[in-house]
Amino acid sequence: MSLPQNFLWGGATAANQFEGGYTEGGKGLSTADVITAGSHTLARQITYTTKEGVECAQPIMPFKDLPDGSKCGVQKGQYYPSHEGIDFYHHYKEDIALFAEMGFKCFRLSINWARLFPMGDEKEPNEEGLKFYDNVFDELRKYNIEPVVTISHYETPLELVNQYGGWLDRRCIDFFVNYCNTLFTRYKGKVKYWMTFNEINMMGFLPFFAGGVTKSNPQAQAQAVHHQFIASAKAVKLGHQIDPENQIGLMIAYGATYGLTCKPEDQALAMEDTRKRHFYSDVMSRGYYPAYKIKEYERLGVKVSMEAGDEELLKEGCVDYLAFSYYTSHCVTSEEGEAIGGNFSMGVKNPYIKASDWGWQIDGIGLRIALNALWERYQKPLFIVENGLGAVDKVEEDGSIQDDYRIAYLKEHIEEMDKAVNQDGVELMGYTPWGCIDLVSAGTGEMKKRYGFIYVDRDDNGNGSLARSRKKSFHWYQQVIESNGANLKDIQL
Repeated sequence: MSLPQNFLWGGATAANQFEGGYTEGGKGLSTADVITAGSHTLARQITYTTKEGVECAQPIMPFKDLPDGSKCGVQKGQYYPSHEGIDFYHHYKEDIALFAEMGFKCFRLSINWARLFPMGDEKEPNEEGLKFYDNVFDELRKYNIEPVVTISHYETPLELVNQYGGWLDRRCIDFFVNYCNTLFTRYKGKVKYWMTFNEINMMGFLPFFAGGVTKSNPQAQAQAVHHQFIASAKAVKLGHQIDPENQIGLMIAYGATYGLTCKPEDQALAMEDTRKRHFYSDVMSRGYYPAYKIKEYERLGVKVSMEAGDEELLKEGCVDYLAFSYYTSHCVTSEEGEAIGGNFSMGVKNPYIKASDWGWQIDGIGLRIALNALWERYQKPLFIVENGLGAVDKVEEDGSIQDDYRIAYLKEHIEEMDKAVNQDGVELMGYTPWGCIDLVSAGTGEMKKRYGFIYVDRDDNGNGSLARSRKKSFHWYQQVIESNGANLKDIQL
């Protein structure tokens, strides 16, 4: 058992969850900077001020329209975990050295758009922000670690929300393309792997996360994601023009969906649920809206406004590869079942598999199924850019962290990943487990929900020294990378 010699082993993060320095170096506010912490997803809130000047907050889930005329902003007395994260902004050299010690071939990170364009709509970028990422990329290159960069990862500049309504406004396309032009030009030769939008399919579930959209109806979500499709297509074309070496991919949240029973109605529901994800990759990989989505829009009365040339752009700007997150699977049924969720997807409990502390079902075989489904559908290289187990880690008296449960989860998924490649013929570029260093949970805003190989001394209230330490899984993953996936055995420290 082993993977191709050029396989990209690494880890994944996002600026809004680990970078910190939220007002340093000329950075502006982003959508993440106005979302509070919470003990679970439903407890997280967006803070805003009404046009009458009243400060308010509302839950991020289920998302409801913000009042017309309201402005999102930071309020006193609230805790916003993105403001400091785990302070990669000041610890990047230390953290990258730890990634190198594990043997990373690549590192997935995101650019914080508001660090480069504080308002989002400026013509010229913030030089101090550009220099920070220069330093990060140079540090990665020092260790021969390839940067894998998400251009927009749940952090639309806040002023684009307050002044334009986020991605609901077509002008955001030009702002984004200007931002991309800056990235592709400045970091030519330093970065060649890009993804335009993180989990773009979240626009249909959490529009504020996905694009700063404060309306939650199907019409608004359809229009906003169309603007992102066009922006992505333009970015792909531009990226190839500036540097033919650039590889630019899409990124979706993905997971296997099963009918709970062999009842035909359950299987039909599974088909429909899977289409909710495939729609986004269909458009970005194939270059056109699929018939099933056009029919759905007709039934809903949704009319997507397109400009002349949009259809041609979608065809011309298809992505080079398909990246996705995979954490869990779920079942659907036409009858009653025990509701569960995971990575913002909902379904019913599968009685044949176990679940994490947060109720996310653990299904390594589902990853193999997902890889085959995507490869057979698109015949484009795949990249698993998020996978992992969120768990509560205990620091022992000797300072060690025995996270065997995390090792077991990753081992199960890597084994199925290997089968997809070596038995099924799937073309897989790489594997970057999520939160390779502990960071703030996107869904809950917690620190106690940890994914990392590296422990960070930080609690849910922002307390702690931020000291880094190696978990047992750190040494195990080091062994996995060194053997190119051949050695998944347990280790004794």
